[in-house]
Amino acid sequence: MYLKTCSHVVLAVCALMPVQSPLAQQNYPARPIRVVVPYTPGGITDVVTRIVAQEVSKSVNQNVLIDNRPGANSILGVDIVSKANADGYTIASVIAAHAANQTLYPKLPYDSIKSFAPVSLLVTAPLIVTATNALAAKDAKELVALAKAKPGALAFASSGIGAAAHLTTELLMLTMGIKMTHVPYKGTAPALQDLIGGQIQVMMDTPSSMLPHVRGGKIKVLGMASEKRIAAAPDIPTLTETGVPVVGGTWVGWLAPAGTPNAAVDKLSGEVQTIFKRQDIRERLIQMGIDPVGNSPTQFDQFLRDEVAKWGKVIKQAGVKIEG
Repeated sequence: MYLKTCSHVVLAVCALMPVQSPLAQQNYPARPIRVVVPYTPGGITDVVTRIVAQEVSKSVNQNVLIDNRPGANSILGVDIVSKANADGYTIASVIAAHAANQTLYPKLPYDSIKSFAPVSLLVTAPLIVTATNALAAKDAKELVALAKAKPGALAFASSGIGAAAHLTTELLMLTMGIKMTHVPYKGTAPALQDLIGGQIQVMMDTPSSMLPHVRGGKIKVLGMASEKRIAAAPDIPTLTETGVPVVGGTWVGWLAPAGTPNAAVDKLSGEVQTIFKRQDIRERLIQMGIDPVGNSPTQFDQFLRDEVAKWGKVIKQAGVKIEG
């Protein structure tokens, strides 16, 4: 396109002149941004992403489009982004499973750190420990006692192998020296249905997913795997308060393909950080049991590296394997 502006006389000279990148020629973003959510609609990843995308769209005056691509513990959707053009127009919205996958899948089609440019950590969320109403335990300490009395007799559900809920339960078992049987599901909804029905005894997940059913009397709560009680449920004690020193949770963050220009990464990160300074957005998330963050690419990079190391250690110590 640049060469077309040159006359035949100076064509050779123009050909030698550097061609500016699209990002240098125009203000970013100059067209819609696509955010790939590697999960089905309705979960924490999708909900948080849509909240942030809506606000980013307003502030940059461009559409931010959500593309749900679920499958393989987020790998299918994330792989799409790893192979996308590194131009700032394709972003992945990932959670804790992204960090776990680096250890869990020996043949991962990308590197969870090296294949991406970190944009920002959006939010974190603790996990809540719930149980079927028929379980003879009123808190996490009594759950541990039951599990010790009958190793492997209690079954715990998760939204899938390698999910934060699965690995945090593995961490609980490692910490307390107990054994429960893992029953992985394809998502939170079917697992929750069986917990309510009593086919499964225990399940961890986010407060936003579980608290409505706790408050509706369909299941009961045994504790919160957080460092302190959360504003959305100040009446629920932490696991540490009940004698079970375990902290675990999930998070949502944005990644761009490796090689994405700093101008695009910094622009998006700045928009996210501005959004999470707003009190209305913060309060909306806090009431869902979600902690708003919004940090720099450098901070998110270190956070992600720490998560890969943390969950890699749990996976190896617990001997977690992908079935099949």
